[in-house]
Amino acid sequence: MINIAIDGHVGSGKSTLARGLAKRLGYHVLDTGAIYRGLACAFRDMGYKNIDDETINSFIKDVKVEIFFENDTQHVVVNGKDYTNWLREEEISVLSSKISPFPMLREKVRHIQRDFAKKYDCIMEGRDIGTVVLPNADYKFFVTASEETRARRRFEQNKEKNHTYDEVLKDLRERDYRDEHREIAPLKPADDSIVIDNTNMDLEQSIEYCLKIIKK
Repeated sequence: MINIAIDGHVGSGKSTLARGLAKRLGYHVLDTGAIYRGLACAFRDMGYKNIDDETINSFIKDVKVEIFFENDTQHVVVNGKDYTNWLREEEISVLSSKISPFPMLREKVRHIQRDFAKKYDCIMEGRDIGTVVLPNADYKFFVTASEETRARRRFEQNKEKNHTYDEVLKDLRERDYRDEHREIAPLKPADDSIVIDNTNMDLEQSIEYCLKIIKK
């Protein structure tokens, strides 16, 4: 099986790049962030308040995660409930960032990811794919852009939520800090990753850049 790892900062467009690249190559794509977001949805719905080792360990013992695809859409089902329509809520984005550093939760997601990679030629995107989940991936890309560019993209995508640009930028910086400084699997390029700064690139240019490297 051919595995491609795509990591990167929040708002860098790595999910869109992964989907576009997968479509061109005919590969499956696994949005690993969606798995963490699905777990965050379940965590909220199950009424947990504290975010600490004891609470996360208790929570993760009681959850069963299933992934399936329908019309090219990845669905995340936790304990029988399909959370796909709630994964992009801002509250869930923030909660996911807070619970994802815990080792027991990451271990559960890692098993799901590696099982998927064994079954399919796939593109997997997240924040520690090339460094931890698939260290032997055939190709590794790390996607980023300037803070201002990423904040502007998220602001444009979520105008209906009535957040100001400054609020979006502040949240993005906080999430970057948490991702880069967490004790377990911090966000960073793998030593053999190819870094793509798409501040001045559109989606098609990013896809073509990756395809040229893969075809070589």
